[in-house]
Amino acid sequence: MFQLLYYLIFIPTLLYGLYFGLTGLFIFREAKVKIGKHKPKNKIAILVASRNEETVIGKLVDSLLKQNYPRSLYEVYVIPNNCTDNTDQAARDAGASIIECKHKVSSKGEVLKHVFDVLLKKDYDAFIVFDADNIVHPNFLSRMNDALCEGYEVAQGFRDSKNPNDNWISGGYSLFYWGQNIFFSKARMSMNGSASINGTGFMVKRTVLEQYGFNPSTMTEDIEFTAQCALNGKQIVFVEDAITYDEQPFNFKVSWKQRKRWSIGTYQCLVKYSWKLFKASIKKRSLACFDMSLFFLAPVCQVIGMVLLGILLVYNWIGIRLNDLFAFMFAYRYVFFVLSYFLSVGIAIFVVKYNKKEVKNSLTGIMTFPFFLITWIPINIVCLYTKKVKWDPIKHTRDISIDNITTGKI
Repeated sequence: MFQLLYYLIFIPTLLYGLYFGLTGLFIFREAKVKIGKHKPKNKIAILVASRNEETVIGKLVDSLLKQNYPRSLYEVYVIPNNCTDNTDQAARDAGASIIECKHKVSSKGEVLKHVFDVLLKKDYDAFIVFDADNIVHPNFLSRMNDALCEGYEVAQGFRDSKNPNDNWISGGYSLFYWGQNIFFSKARMSMNGSASINGTGFMVKRTVLEQYGFNPSTMTEDIEFTAQCALNGKQIVFVEDAITYDEQPFNFKVSWKQRKRWSIGTYQCLVKYSWKLFKASIKKRSLACFDMSLFFLAPVCQVIGMVLLGILLVYNWIGIRLNDLFAFMFAYRYVFFVLSYFLSVGIAIFVVKYNKKEVKNSLTGIMTFPFFLITWIPINIVCLYTKKVKWDPIKHTRDISIDNITTGKI
């Protein structure tokens, strides 16, 4: 009976991990999705929802106005909301257009819904969303134009970091995003699947919004929109060389609040979408729907993993014997935890090298990456019992220009 209880938990957890582990290996296969070069054609609106971002908004706008794309074919719109600083004026001074958000909004998704409603009345072919703390590679718009010309209606760029080497927290975030870029989004391009919208640096064609609208109801509008795209059969293409540099938190309290919001949003999406996605994955034979139905289970599976470790500790203490390799290794606890640590470090090193970063510059993040992941466990546990979360602003201070990035002078 005790063994049955363990294996009822262990086998689904193992299969879950194996699925994402094995699909991640598709990065070693040639991508089925390829995006060629095309002449500038599409008229694009760039949207930046901004809340108390006067310190960094100017550098983002500057990087957007330096795009290798005809200036007549795009416009930069900043949408200040809930601001108590001079974000509005800083954005105007940098050269952006302003869309006022006069009514009360309680999430980024609500801000985007408002601005889409305004700009769909104009003649834009597509919309690209950034966060105010970003800076953007000069070829971003041209590569998104290429994706549009190839017939793709939704696209996600590569999410890089402005400050990967500040401390262990910013390093952990950077490794997390670098890993997600390759093991999920890039791997899906080799599987002819669909990438995931990743918060910033994503593009959506106007026809998608006209047909389906943009109506997020959770705290994580990015993965919710990914689920909606999967259900509606809209492939999200990963444009690896359309790069956004994002400022990562380096304060643990700020990181806790941000990841708590993410976890609650993921739980909300789990309840709202997972069963719909799973049914659609069978009915439509949709890899994208299956992926997202499992993706939303990630916080739950992490908590279950901790329960599993607790069961193993008790079973070892009272002498219940289990017959799988995982339990056998766990019996040698110090060896098990040391091997787990170095496995995580090894994966982190691979992610850094695969993304053509310098290992020596990322050592702090690499060596502490396992601890960064562990800090997600209490967040996910707390969020199981938290129904609502406040949309708190995240203070951004790294006033880095695109020239700093391209010349390596950070």
